[in-house]
Amino acid sequence: MNDVPLDAIRLGRNTPGIAQHDAEPQIDIKRMRAYRLGRVQEQLKKRDLAGVILYDPINVRYANGSSNMQVWILHNQARYCFVPAEGPTILFEYKASMHLSEHLETIGEIRPCIGWTYFGADERYAEKAHLWAQDMDDAIRETMGEGNKRIAADHLDPAGAREIEKLGYEIHNGQQVMELARAIKSPDEIAAMTIAISVCEAGMAKMYEEMHAGITENELWSHLHQVNIARGGEWIETRLLASGGRTNPWFRECSDRIIRAGELVAFDTDLIGPFGYCSDISRTWFCGPGKPSDEQKRLYRYAYDQVHYNMDIMKPGMSFVEIAEKSWKIPNEFNARRYGVLAHGVGLCDEYPHVSFSDNASESSAFSFDPGMTICVESYIGAEDGVEGVKLEEQVLMTENGLQRLSTYPYEDVLLS
Repeated sequence: MNDVPLDAIRLGRNTPGIAQHDAEPQIDIKRMRAYRLGRVQEQLKKRDLAGVILYDPINVRYANGSSNMQVWILHNQARYCFVPAEGPTILFEYKASMHLSEHLETIGEIRPCIGWTYFGADERYAEKAHLWAQDMDDAIRETMGEGNKRIAADHLDPAGAREIEKLGYEIHNGQQVMELARAIKSPDEIAAMTIAISVCEAGMAKMYEEMHAGITENELWSHLHQVNIARGGEWIETRLLASGGRTNPWFRECSDRIIRAGELVAFDTDLIGPFGYCSDISRTWFCGPGKPSDEQKRLYRYAYDQVHYNMDIMKPGMSFVEIAEKSWKIPNEFNARRYGVLAHGVGLCDEYPHVSFSDNASESSAFSFDPGMTICVESYIGAEDGVEGVKLEEQVLMTENGLQRLSTYPYEDVLLS
């Protein structure tokens, strides 16, 4: 599905947990595409690069607005594009799908792709990689002339890299180009992300409504998928939902386990919603009937405090190292099983930057949080000798005046009381 018009998205407006706004977000799709392509080309010019070859379907979508079989393309290199430092992109499309992106003003030409993965090329993969390099060379020279041979690539397997280097090209880090380009969101992108969050929170509300003792983790998780697809969303990147003792340690994916009364249920949405934007929110709930234990409430309070303390200290212009150094200090009993980062960027998926903890702040970049960055602030609290754990996460926007929450789903009062 290519970027869809706003009126194609049906929003559930009076559902508990859905982000409410004074006015419907207004998205100019062409303006959003122009902004994103401009961001990529700005990074290319900064690095004196003639262009970037993109295989990651999320990067392709960011650069020119086209999408086709997104998840399948993640492991089948059957479409890619070249983004020159100036001018529209060249899309190399899966041959049977070349009609899908003809309407996009960001694409100057659509060519059939030349696939050279072993799946499609068999023992001819080296020959196909040679043909691919010749075809790419033609496209680059037609677009950028004979001069600059410095190009970038986000994912390029060795056979293709060798063939393009034989033609005199220097290959540079395309992931750096794309991550830095994607880091600052336009107002249209933020509006699109808000819609994706609204859809995600509608799915969370449906999950909460369906949660009861006796339901399986898989069945509970399925409600998030159903609402996302029904409201114009696309896919969910993980299956991170666990209950009871499976919440500690974190990162167990959902299963056929039956959820029991008195247990915690924790999940992380990782949801790709309308317009391809990510909604990455975590909550932990108590499954009744009954009342949570003092230990469950203690874990929840620590996680809640960590997320909110770290949100409170984040200001525009602060370096990631400074935020790491000033962040909430995790009690020793939870340190071994803490989450991997205290915050990370989010856009069309989880993306740059990431912020480490105070004891390894040097692993964070010296760059700063700037207005227009969208960020997820993380917490996982669970002890090595503990039974359960709590996962919480908020999605926020950095503005000139500080953080603004984008995710609005309520917390569990029974665990905070």
